[in-house]
Amino acid sequence: MDVSQFDFDLPEELIAQTPLKDRTASKLLVVDKDKQENDHKQFSDVVQYLNPGDCLVLNDTKVLPARLFGQKEDTGGKIEVLLLSQEEDHRDRWSALVKPAKKVKEGTVISFGDGRLKATCIEVRPEGGRLLELSYEGILQQVLDELGHMPLPPYIQEELNDRDRYQTVYAENEGSAAAPTAGLHFTHDLLREVEAKGVHIVTLTLHVGLGTFRPVNVDNVEEHQMHGEYYELSEETARTLNEVKSNGKRIISVGTTSTRTLETVANEGEGTFHASSGWTDIFIYPGYQFLAVDGIVTNFHLPKSTLVMLVSAFAGRERILSAYEEAIAHRYRFFSFGDAMLLM
Repeated sequence: MDVSQFDFDLPEELIAQTPLKDRTASKLLVVDKDKQENDHKQFSDVVQYLNPGDCLVLNDTKVLPARLFGQKEDTGGKIEVLLLSQEEDHRDRWSALVKPAKKVKEGTVISFGDGRLKATCIEVRPEGGRLLELSYEGILQQVLDELGHMPLPPYIQEELNDRDRYQTVYAENEGSAAAPTAGLHFTHDLLREVEAKGVHIVTLTLHVGLGTFRPVNVDNVEEHQMHGEYYELSEETARTLNEVKSNGKRIISVGTTSTRTLETVANEGEGTFHASSGWTDIFIYPGYQFLAVDGIVTNFHLPKSTLVMLVSAFAGRERILSAYEEAIAHRYRFFSFGDAMLLM
């Protein structure tokens, strides 16, 4: 399958640069896999498409302010660092991206905040990656809160005045290098409205990492290798999901990250769920048979991205590209701070 099959033309002015003041005011394109017409709604209308007994699954990961601007200790040269994920066996060692990469070799020491935080490169990795060992006093999260910036995607050029707008309202477990952006549309009030309708709400965690930033650089989709990301699914969430399935109700995942986690666990359990944690590099593209999810809340994604491939696997490539074409015609806003789709 050729990557070019997932390409489309997107006017640059439709790339959302700032979040809306009201999270729920985004547009919502409702795409029924079996119908030929789409519904154009506001995101707050999502409640009317959820039924009592259904389950809404949220990714409660929290974005670290992990973009850092520092200087090489030996030359004073400016270096930008994006911390991606902690190494499993060493809490102060982090996989990271650095710019300019050619200036950061093994042994390079980068200083941030007049030495409040230092990073030593201990390994050069492919595609600009580095393994950094951090040194600091106190608690790393507090140091990052003081020195770090939100790791907004490169297509967002505007400054983010309120860093909480790049967090979901239910973000809890720190560790992501990017937000699970489908969840940015929800407010506490909207979630209470969902719950009041008799819909179960559960959480899982998937820390978004390098895979979010990696383009598909191969022509053949099957040759692309996803980067592993850490996930956790609790016993309580697994129990609820199994009950929902056994009652013939639907599981609606919020975001591609929730979808990938659910499908990872369901594949391990041959269609059932169990408490689980670990690393997943599941790659979902057309031909994949879904075991877990019956619906997906998602944003509009980049051309030729693994995320477009995932939603194409769920709803069909032609159906998705047609919906994207319709969204462009109706001036929907795209990507992280953009509008949303409900696929059912």
